[in-house]
Order: sequence, then C-alpha cells, then structure tokens
Amino acid sequence: MKGLLTQVRSYERSVQLLMVNQFTINLGFYMLMPYLAAHLSGTLGLAGWIVGLVLGVRNFSQQGMFLVGGTLADRLGYKPMIVAGCVLRTLGFATLGLVDSLPALLAASAATGLAGALFNPAVRAYLAADAGERRVEAFALFNVFYQAGILLGPLAGMVLTGVDFRITCLVSAGIFALLSVVQIRALPARRAEDAKRQEGGGGQGVLAQWRGIIANRPFLLFSLAMIGSYVLSFQVYLALPLEVRRLGGDGESGTAAVALLFAVSGLSTILGQTRVTAWCKARYEPGQALVRGLAVMGLAFVPLLLATAIPVPKAGIGLWLLAAVPPTLAALLLAVGTMIAYPFEMDTIVRLSGDRLVATHYGLYNTICGVGITIGNLGTGAALDAARAAGLPALPWITLSALGLACAAALYGLHRTGRLAAPPASEPLTATV
Repeated sequence: MKGLLTQVRSYERSVQLLMVNQFTINLGFYMLMPYLAAHLSGTLGLAGWIVGLVLGVRNFSQQGMFLVGGTLADRLGYKPMIVAGCVLRTLGFATLGLVDSLPALLAASAATGLAGALFNPAVRAYLAADAGERRVEAFALFNVFYQAGILLGPLAGMVLTGVDFRITCLVSAGIFALLSVVQIRALPARRAEDAKRQEGGGGQGVLAQWRGIIANRPFLLFSLAMIGSYVLSFQVYLALPLEVRRLGGDGESGTAAVALLFAVSGLSTILGQTRVTAWCKARYEPGQALVRGLAVMGLAFVPLLLATAIPVPKAGIGLWLLAAVPPTLAALLLAVGTMIAYPFEMDTIVRLSGDRLVATHYGLYNTICGVGITIGNLGTGAALDAARAAGLPALPWITLSALGLACAAALYGLHRTGRLAAPPASEPLTATV
C-alpha cells in the first residue's frame, strides 16, 4: 500500500485528484445500484417490466450519450463536464430515494445515466493529457482506484440498505455533492487543444468531427475488436453468479460463493495491477500486451469447461467446491486479463486519436463497447438457456472462450499490420469526408 501511495504522489495534483474522484464515484454508484431493483420491486411494489424499464433507461441514456459527453468535454473543457456529471448524479440519486411515481423514477434514472456519459470520457481524456508519457502507468493506478470503489461500494450499501434504502440514496447523493464541491474548488481547469483551436476560429463543426472520427478506420476496428473484452469481463456479474447459483443454490453457501468471486476479482486488481503493468510494459509492445490480455480472458472459462466433466455431487462440501472454485478461478483469470489489457487499451485510444478530440474518441469507444455488451449479454443469456434445455453445460463456456480468442486474433492482426500505431502527425482525423 505504501508503494501504491508513493506512485500516486509522483503525479501532478490533478491526476491524483482524478484517481481519488474515480474511487469515490464508484463507491457512491455501487453503494446504490445493486440494491435499486430490490427497492423498486419490493418496497415500491413495481412490476418486473417496470423495474427493467427504469434500469434500462439509465443504461440507454448513458451509452447513448457518451459521444455527446465526449464532444462537449473536448469543446467546453474537461472540468465542466466532470462537475456537471457529479451534480446531475447528486440530483438523480437523491430523487431515486425520495419519489415513487414512475415518471419521476424514469427521469431520475435517465439523469444518473447522462451523468456517467458526461464525466466518464472527460475523466479519461483529462487523465491521459496530464499523465503525459506516463499514461500507461497512470491508467494502471486509475484501475486500482476504480476497482476499490466497486469492491467497497456494495459493502457500504448493504449496511445502509439494511436500515433503509432511502438512506443509501441520500448518502450516495451526498457523496456526489461533496465530489462536486471538491472538484469545483480543487480540480484545475483543463481544456483540450481542440477546444482552443475552436476559439481561434480554426475548428470544425461537430458533425464534421464525428465524420472524421468514423473515417478513422484503425480506431473503429480496434473498438470492435475490444468489444469481446467487455462482454467477457461482464460475466463476473452475469454468467459466473448464475453458475454458482445453479450448483450451489440460493442459500447462504451460494451467497458466500458469489461473494468470494467478487472479492477475488476486486482484490486481485487492487493488489496486482501496477505490478502486472510494469512487467508487461518491460516485455511487450502495447499491441502484444493487448493480445495476451484478451487471450487470458478467453482462457478464463476453461476451468468452468473442465468442471462440466466432473460428476455433480448431491450435497456437502464437494458440491460447494464445484460451485465455488471454477467460477472463482474464472473471475481471477478475467481480472488478470483485464489487468494486462486495460492500461494499454486506454493508451491505444489516445494514440489512435492522434491526441486530437481524445474525449470524443473515448465517448464513441464507450458507446460501441456498451452496445456490444448488451448484444453479448443477450447472446450469453441465450447460450445459458440453450445449455440447460439441451443438457450441454459446456456450451456457454465454449462460446465465451471462442469469443475471447477470436478478439485476441483480431487484435493480433491489427498489431501485425501496424494499425495500432499512432497515425502520422499530418493525417487529419477530423477532416470532412
């Protein structure tokens, strides 16, 4: 821990603050969101389709507005979008705890999603700009703080929700309100060079810039190839818990097994991210690290595949071990693969953007991967259902492994053909096409 703090202190104040902010953002978000569905269906007694609608509106508003949020960050500056996102989430989370009418719930859910679309691209572009040549190491540290918030948020939310979900909402809103004040007072203003050119009259219109980014074929191919990493990493929240519940049941033993895989996923990143990044950077080019990261993520489902060949015990410690160990090993390997890939992934986006309209590139990238996650989760759910109906428990794990290895192969092709290198400085990414 001491070494981690020393690394953080070696960066500028703005970078340090962005890392702490991201931890707090995730703490406040994951304190509330895992328990929202139970509040809507239980406390408020809403129908299942309405609960799905409220949650879906949040996801749709965030994924659908990432490009707009990134564009605004490039034009207006990173700090205003970060502050606006935190203020909007303050209002959204407070509203979720205080209202019970469907229109108000939908509005609050949309606000929380829009908030993420405003500050996520801005935070990453700001971090990339101020970290300079140490971008890869900075994003590794950023992921440590990111995962720490995900790990601690649900624990804090469980305690608060045990008293009253409304308290959870108000505490979470208070965290975002405090973040807003801290960033207004302490976060230095930072504007992209693109925004400065706009003021000088040398900039292009938004649609022309978007067309230019869409014409950046290496960036689009990279974005599509990386979809698999997000689909696979999301299985810590979807396929792995479902597999634990399928074998271990919904009782205390099943709950303990699910908690174990979440803990392993988060703690391994917190403890190992910076070491893994340093090791990979010393040995591999960014493209090589990305290929290896995706390959590890694809192989993460092999323990589950092998476990399908083991006869399922009827009860006892053997059943619990079969329910807990393979998914936990899969979660660990997914975390390792993400640790390998994530810092180089974030750095590659900046390089492929040519250091221009970085937040807009992050916004479009998030949208592409968000749509991919939705489609991938539908496919995973269909594979799980088909596996149960056909008596083929190996089917989902073969499918997910194949997806990871296919994406690794795609990244290998992009790396070998030089498409993951930075474009020439004279190449106009934002030209009208």
